[in-house]
Amino acid sequence: MPNHGKKYRKAVEGYDSQQTYPLAEAVELLKKLHYVKFDESVDLAARLGVDPRHADQMVRGAVALPHGIGKSVRVLVFAKGDKVAEARDAGADFVGGPDLVEKIQGGWLDFDKVVATPDMMGNVGRIGRILGPRGLMPNPKTGTVTFDVAKTVQELKAGKIDFRVEKAGIVHAPVGRMSFDADKLAENIAALVDTLVRLKPASAKGNYIKSLTLSGTMTPGVRLDPNSALKARA
Repeated sequence: MPNHGKKYRKAVEGYDSQQTYPLAEAVELLKKLHYVKFDESVDLAARLGVDPRHADQMVRGAVALPHGIGKSVRVLVFAKGDKVAEARDAGADFVGGPDLVEKIQGGWLDFDKVVATPDMMGNVGRIGRILGPRGLMPNPKTGTVTFDVAKTVQELKAGKIDFRVEKAGIVHAPVGRMSFDADKLAENIAALVDTLVRLKPASAKGNYIKSLTLSGTMTPGVRLDPNSALKARA
């Protein structure tokens, strides 16, 4: 059993880790559990009724959260020709081609998202072993392999996130910061849950969303009622 400090113990007084809360109550409770001075990231863990070992049950996608994630996102774009200027005008932090591939091969990774035009994927494939394990490899399923560079860059800068189910059938994704208004956090959470439901594989049987848990960087998890999150988007 971890030996928590006084501030933590005071924050969790009366907190029931086994209870499932409606969306609005879950967000309010999470904010009450916040006791550290820094602005914690807020994350959602969704346990899905899928088996990721089967390709047709690999849940993967992206969602533009209504209120972003509360942090600046450094976007790198692999492009050439007129798409270079388009990417820069849209706010991309880094734009290039083979030069950026070589830089990344040399160990440079000072970026958060990667976009590539389809005609650049031959170059990007050379660093797949570097980008892939870090969740940075451009992919058509998440909209990051595209000729619509401007729109994609703008969405990523505004807080569009991508996600994929892990081996244990769980999707982890950021949904904002603790400083967000409760309503904004709730709307972000509802948008993510709605997207997960729309991506339900046809081969997934039984209960699809088995559980939802909301947590801050330093807080314990708060169990969230999936139905309340879905109703919030209705």
